[in-house]
Parts: sequence; structure tokens; C-alpha cells
Amino acid sequence: MSAEALQKLFKTLADPTRLRILALLEREELAVQELMDVLAMAQSRISRHLRILKEAHLLSDRREGTFVLYRMADLPDAAWKQGWAFARSHLETDPLRQRDLDSLQRVLQQRSSHTRDWFDSIGPEWDGLRKMFNDDVLRARAIAQLIPRDLVVLEVGTGTGILALELARLGLRVIAVDHSKGMLEAAEAKLMEAGVKDLVDLRQAEADTLPLADGEVDAVFAHMVLHYVPNPAAALREMARVLRPHGRAVIVDFEKHDREWMQQELGVRWLGFEPEQLTGWLREAGFSECQVETTAPVAQGRDLPATIIASAQK
Repeated sequence: MSAEALQKLFKTLADPTRLRILALLEREELAVQELMDVLAMAQSRISRHLRILKEAHLLSDRREGTFVLYRMADLPDAAWKQGWAFARSHLETDPLRQRDLDSLQRVLQQRSSHTRDWFDSIGPEWDGLRKMFNDDVLRARAIAQLIPRDLVVLEVGTGTGILALELARLGLRVIAVDHSKGMLEAAEAKLMEAGVKDLVDLRQAEADTLPLADGEVDAVFAHMVLHYVPNPAAALREMARVLRPHGRAVIVDFEKHDREWMQQELGVRWLGFEPEQLTGWLREAGFSECQVETTAPVAQGRDLPATIIASAQK
């Protein structure tokens, strides 16, 4: 490393605010407003430090509608990795570190509660709202990948239990998880009416903290769920954890798109995913034999994006 490059390294990592920002973005992808809330700093100050960190190639960003989300990038070379490891080790003893972590946790809880409150507010009305997707064909195609039928299946983000009901009718034992109490109440009523409630275990939890033991299920299903999850990669890691060896996960979601109306009308957080992005997360989570199929929109009346069906084995 040249003297000039070494000077840039030390200068970039010498500022305590930049170190705090890097430490946060190493843990979680955050928007500028969220960083402002965690660090209790003005937007101009946060943006200035983000610009410096990005110029040093320490940050990556992506746009979701009107928001730009930042996270720590892979460090450029060994010198930067050593410099950051040294700075981070000393940052752990900084009295502000625990405050930052506590504030980060509050921000993440606000993220989750925003989506949960939205789903609680619509409850049983979701069945009518989701009809715009006309996605019965997609569900049927995805369910077919779960055969044989004597499986214990986890459904992440069950909503009002439409898919859990279909899985139970196939003779599968289902553990259905959702973070919305209102959705789970609607699902329970639906399952009771259909006479299959004894085949479905409803549990309230977040997708990235599943209330299951390691290797508890044979298969995992997540239908149109990841675009609501703050950290899809963490959710996929949880799915891999609760799967038995050679278990299979089936993920259905939108391909990357620009339909910002979905954020306002449906409360989504992610505007879809690139197939390569989803495959990368699955492999990082411990899945192999990842197969991704992209299908054209099947709904009528709205300009919907293409859909991804990903199947992966642990």
C-alpha cells in the first residue's frame, strides 16, 4: 500500500462518527433517516460522512422507491480489513457503543411494528386485497415442489392462512408463522371453519427469529413474504436453521421492479429481488441446488412485475 493510500485509510477511520456509522452498517442495512434516529444527528452531518465512506469504497447502497439504503461493503483489501478490525476492537469499549446498539434495536423494532400494525389494521380484508395478484396458479405450482405429502412444513408469513389451509388439505402437518396477531386470528377462524385446525400450529414471530428448534421441519415455504421482511438474508438463514438435513425451501416473490404504488398500497419494504441476489442469499444461508424460475405476471387489471419461484435444498 502506498503512503497516499495509507494516509487515506487512517484519515477515513480517524473520525469517531464514521466509525460508529460503519459499525452500525456492518450489522444492518439502514436508511439516512434511520441513521439520524440512531445517532441523534442532523441529516447534513450523516450525509457528509456517508459520502466520505462511499468515496473510500466502504459502503454499498441500493434504492427502494424514494429511499436509499446503505450497508457496509466488502473492504477493498487486507490493509483496510486490518485497519477496520483494529478500529472496531477499540470501538467496543466506547461508552457510546451500547447506546448506539440500543437505539438501533428501537429503530428495527419500529420497522417491524410498522408492517405489523399495517397487517393488523387490514386483518381479514387481506384476502380481498390480495386477489389483485390472481396468484392461485403460482401457489399451486410451488406447492407441487413439496411432494411427498407426509412432510412437516413451515410456512413463514402465513397471513390469513390461505396457503396453510391448502397445505393441510394435502395432508401435510403445518407450522404457520406470522408477526401479525390480527392475521393469525383471521387464519385461525379460516382453519377452524375448514375443519383442519388440528393440522396447523399457528405461532406469532418475526421471520428472522423463528420459534422453532434446529432441524424441526422437512420443508419451508415463504410465499410473497420476503418483500415485507427488513432483512431477507437473515430470514433465509433462519429458514435454513430450522430445516432438517436435505430439507427444501420454496420461495415465491416478485422480481426486481419499480412499482412504487406497492409501498403505499401494500406496505412492502423491498421492490422485488434480482434472481441472482436471491440465489446468493440462499447459498450464503447454507442451501445448495438452488433453482430459480421467473414467470410473467398472471394478474389482470394492474401492472404487476414478474415473479420468482426459487427452490433450494439444504
